[in-house]
Amino acid sequence: MKQQTIILTGGGTAGHVSLNQAILPSLLELGYDVHYIGSEQGIEKELIGEAFPNVPFYGIASGKLRRYFSMKNFTDPFKVLAGMMQAFRIIKKVKPQVVFSKGGFVSVPVVMAAKLAGVPVVIHESDVTPGLANKIALPFASHVFTIFEETLKHLPKEKATCTGSIIRPELLQGERAKGLAYCGFTTLKPVLLVMGGSLGSVVLNDALRKNLPELLKQFYIIHLCGKGNYDQSLESMSGYKQFEYVTTELPDLMHAADFIVSRAGSNSIFEFLALHKPMLLVPLSAQKSRGDQILNANLFKKQGYAEVLQEEALTKESFMKSVYTLTERKVEMVETMSKTQKPKTPDEMASLILHYQK
Repeated sequence: MKQQTIILTGGGTAGHVSLNQAILPSLLELGYDVHYIGSEQGIEKELIGEAFPNVPFYGIASGKLRRYFSMKNFTDPFKVLAGMMQAFRIIKKVKPQVVFSKGGFVSVPVVMAAKLAGVPVVIHESDVTPGLANKIALPFASHVFTIFEETLKHLPKEKATCTGSIIRPELLQGERAKGLAYCGFTTLKPVLLVMGGSLGSVVLNDALRKNLPELLKQFYIIHLCGKGNYDQSLESMSGYKQFEYVTTELPDLMHAADFIVSRAGSNSIFEFLALHKPMLLVPLSAQKSRGDQILNANLFKKQGYAEVLQEEALTKESFMKSVYTLTERKVEMVETMSKTQKPKTPDEMASLILHYQK
């Protein structure tokens, strides 16, 4: 019997790769031949390559889809077309039973090529409102899964289902003691984890570092500052540990944290929720994004899971005030989060995707 095949796609940021990373072991355990299509220079090549060196990775051309005027808007459609032709050749060669897309710009040519090749496409949307890439890809998809129930009103009823969040099992298996030891911390003070995504966040980094002397009186601080944002001048500060980026250590560091300050990407905030970590969310401003993180953050605040500080209101003083408010609400937040529905497992998500294979 011929081995069944699936192609995964998605990239540009770690958020567009994390779900694929989570379900990949489940698909391999089921005996599937898994292939990955990403962008030529995207972070997905590194993330998938390091964790799954035996999974074939194909880099294709990918144009960025912009909501603002840029001369590249006239040239990037040709990159999308080139990427679609590359993806079509890969799909015809690999002959998958289904293509699963986590989104990001690189997914658009892959989804279009899959439709052209007659292969079913399943999409995953993790924000409250569909992103531009998924909006374009939607007509070519057999089905779309969402994390938020609120997202369903933006999608065709006949091909949309809310699954809730999907959490990597290894995240739940982290150990606080290992995380503390990795940073050289004790249990004398609570731990504040500050993270700005795989690329880091300049505004979060600045707000934290301006307040370090005051914050270190009360907290140990773990700072995931993003690649290229490491500050060597702060290495000697006791109780402050900075990393550009972590992979296998992340579950232990998250378990070590008592409080988390972060952007408001949906994958991350649902991980914090699953771990019952009180969170202060500083969403990307509407000037820097389509506003999806603002919707995510405000919804979590309404549900009692988070404090929110809008980027436009972020100052040295407002950052400190928001962190202290977060600490005051810890008991209330943890109690509220403990009542939420358990996240789906990667095995369950893989099963839902495979339901649509041809």
